[in-house]
Amino acid sequence: MSTTTAVAPLTTAEAEALVTAARQAAEAAGVTVSVTVLDAGGHLLAFRRDDRAVLISGETSTRKAYTALQLNAPTADLVDAVQPGGLFHTLPTALDRPLLFIAGGVPVRRDGRLIGAIGVGGGAPEQDHAFATAAVEALV
Repeated sequence: MSTTTAVAPLTTAEAEALVTAARQAAEAAGVTVSVTVLDAGGHLLAFRRDDRAVLISGETSTRKAYTALQLNAPTADLVDAVQPGGLFHTLPTALDRPLLFIAGGVPVRRDGRLIGAIGVGGGAPEQDHAFATAAVEALV
């Protein structure tokens, strides 16, 4: 018989803290971003789009979070996997929401278990990844 220890889900307050931390990291770098936080079931917990951000950055941040959640990995680590010959090269894109393989999506884990994901869009991919990672690290 296997026993599992319950892991607390990502709360709305934590999701809002993730958004704030990512936004602050971006502002410190002089970048305007949109931030999306999803729970483990892919439900939207928190979202912020600055009016100065590119309009599509909101959808971009959401798709990055969704991709990190679905594949349980930072999107920055998945870019090579979708190239010809990569692990996910033939991954179907007919999902509820298309996946986005560009840096800026990071899973959120508690006690080693996936509890959600954050996506940041609006800066350069490397910047978005850094902002999302900083937010997750601030949550711990």
